[in-house]
Amino acid sequence: MLETIHRWDVTTFQRIMASQLHGTLSKSARILSATGDGWFYPIVPVLIYLLGYPQLAEQFLYVCGAAFAIERTIYPIAKHSFKRRRPASIVPGFQSAIVAADEFSFPSGHTSAAFLMTSMLVIFFGPAFAGLYAWAIAVGASRVILGVHFPTDIAVGALMGASIAGAVYWLSLLV
Repeated sequence: MLETIHRWDVTTFQRIMASQLHGTLSKSARILSATGDGWFYPIVPVLIYLLGYPQLAEQFLYVCGAAFAIERTIYPIAKHSFKRRRPASIVPGFQSAIVAADEFSFPSGHTSAAFLMTSMLVIFFGPAFAGLYAWAIAVGASRVILGVHFPTDIAVGALMGASIAGAVYWLSLLV
């Protein structure tokens, strides 16, 4: 079964790379990918505080901080356990548009973090923030377009980030 998924992943990846849209999306993919680098995540609780919600900012900081601590621990362990090589190492003659920070691709850390942050914002502030899922999806798609991830790396990263956000929030209610 894993071999079937891998073949689908490589074939889908190659189709995306061969698509006429790929060249058009390449430039915006770099920008979208950079928004998922994590530099703005610590700013979110500060913004909540500055908007006049100090208690909510503190709660968000603790819950979101705990979720990121768990996610940032799990994702590298998963990467080094699965040891799935990146597309440039698997697809003959392919070179990615950017250099990835490490050699393994499964799951996508950018996507996981983007879905974790989006899920936390939706959990704390309601469906008004659900539109941010489009951004999280775009971050994941940008990683495929840039050639550093396969589609299933993105899908599992999204599931991982959203699941950790939900689980940590639920556990925080029990404490």
